[in-house]
Amino acid sequence: MSDRDGGAIIESLQQMNIPYKFAEGGGALLVASGQVHEARLKLASQGLPKGGNVGFELMENQKFGITQFAEQVNYQRALEGELARSVQSIGAVAAARVHLAIPKPSVFVKEQQKPSASVVLSLQGGRMLDAAQVSAIVHLISSSVPELSAKNVTVVDQNGTLLSASHDGTSSDGLDANQLKYVQQIEQSYISRIEALLMPMLGANNVRAQVTANIDFSRTEQTAETYKPNQNPADSVIRSQQSSEAMNGAGLSAGGIPGALTNQPPVPATAPIVAGAGVPGGAATAGNTNLSNLQKDSTVNYEVDRTIRHTVLPVGSIKRLSVAVVVNGNRKVVDADGKSSDKPLSDAEKEQINNLVKDAMGFDQSRGDSLNVQVAAFTEHKEAAVEKLPVWKQPDTIELAKNLLKYLVIAAAIFLVVFRIIKPALNTLLTLPSSTGGFVANQGGEAIAEATHIPAAPSYDQSLQTARQIAQQEPKIVASVVKEWVSSNG
Repeated sequence: MSDRDGGAIIESLQQMNIPYKFAEGGGALLVASGQVHEARLKLASQGLPKGGNVGFELMENQKFGITQFAEQVNYQRALEGELARSVQSIGAVAAARVHLAIPKPSVFVKEQQKPSASVVLSLQGGRMLDAAQVSAIVHLISSSVPELSAKNVTVVDQNGTLLSASHDGTSSDGLDANQLKYVQQIEQSYISRIEALLMPMLGANNVRAQVTANIDFSRTEQTAETYKPNQNPADSVIRSQQSSEAMNGAGLSAGGIPGALTNQPPVPATAPIVAGAGVPGGAATAGNTNLSNLQKDSTVNYEVDRTIRHTVLPVGSIKRLSVAVVVNGNRKVVDADGKSSDKPLSDAEKEQINNLVKDAMGFDQSRGDSLNVQVAAFTEHKEAAVEKLPVWKQPDTIELAKNLLKYLVIAAAIFLVVFRIIKPALNTLLTLPSSTGGFVANQGGEAIAEATHIPAAPSYDQSLQTARQIAQQEPKIVASVVKEWVSSNG
């Protein structure tokens, strides 16, 4: 039993005069065995106890050998109870129940399901939850359960009203409350900036501005890969380089028998005999000489000038601005003599105003901004003088007088009943001797008046009729008078 239910039950038992005592540990209330059923029925008629939520204390007394399924069910019940307790801590919530639908985990990705939750709220009398409080409850539940999205949380009240339909506060444009507030702040900032710039030139009441801002709240990420054209090799970075050389043809031809030179004795060194230039066929006697071709190849690879750019665009950037400005064309200008006259705006002043507004709003033609400056005559609205009503004709004074008159009539009626009917009768009964009781009972009020020399009071029928009329007109006052009698008599 929760503390809230315990306090309400104790108060009800005290009103019903049923004795009770606390059990050991203070977790239960004990009453006499003969009054148990009566107390239960009377408390049930008052909706008590409202029921408590079991939290993680359910996991403290686990039985030995409990199955995994039962343990999972107990854990889910405990989690639901803890969440319900957290929701009930909100002032406007009298009671709450939380239902969790947690799917069984699967090793297959395609078969995995997302959990969901349902919350039933019983609100306090005359209390309501605003959008921010509903959103707080939704995010509280979603943050307490793994992989539970706020979109899968449903909140209803005791009347069956769906509260979570607009928990995100989205408007018809898909913007939530914070985004709408941000847009309004942007627009109001531009309006204040434009009017503050033009008021010193035109006057405080000679310019009006309105701004419509189109804000992009989407999250955008861009990745771009660009290549630059070929650059000067001297400025480029070498990636790889390869060189090769090849020689075609043969050198001097060898003569004689292969291998015979090693078996011959060394020949004395002699100077070579060179044939004259004019001798035909002048060639070296050692052999014939052939020309050779040398071929060189070189390959150089340069790094490609490539740029990869990853850009995350800011959220809440301005996509487009539309600004409309109306300027009063009939400005009052006071000359040196103190005379005021209307002075229309010149073309140069209009162009100046247009340029100033463009600079104030940060006009950007590429994003499609628009600006419209119009010059028009403002209409002067003169408020009619309101005649001040006298104090006795003011609505508040009349209403106060009616209330005072009502209470005076009620007080006069009570005074009449108490001092003209009830008090004389009580005094008569108290002053008469006990021996004349029968005479008083038989003769009625008139005999009593004669015997005690008290002025004749209204008859019993008249007093009864007057009391009935007062009871019909003012039942609350009569009830309070009767309560006073009962309390005074013990």
